[in-house]
Amino acid sequence: MTNYTPVEVEEIWDRFHQVVNMTSRELTDWVGVQPELDGPLPGDERAAPLGTAVIEILGKRRVDLTDDDLGAMARVIEVVETETDGLTQAEILADERRRHRLMTVGHDPYRTG
Repeated sequence: MTNYTPVEVEEIWDRFHQVVNMTSRELTDWVGVQPELDGPLPGDERAAPLGTAVIEILGKRRVDLTDDDLGAMARVIEVVETETDGLTQAEILADERRRHRLMTVGHDPYRTG
């Protein structure tokens, strides 16, 4: 049982899958080759917990989501919206740190639509 209403779950699910445009495999590979701009590599105990959560969530069905999953999904949506709000794709791509932060949560700014 979740603390979210079915409508909230549906909205979070849909929005999450709009902003996360990388597959779990792509995200796993990305985190494995990520430069020092964003932190530790996979297997490092300090690995980005939100990126790891995204990988796990991408392997789940909507009915299997926990409150923790839904909270992580909401945080991912917030990160992507905050990092991209009011910026053009060119501005986002020109900022290496921003691009890396976005990709760490599963949003590849090189992909449009």
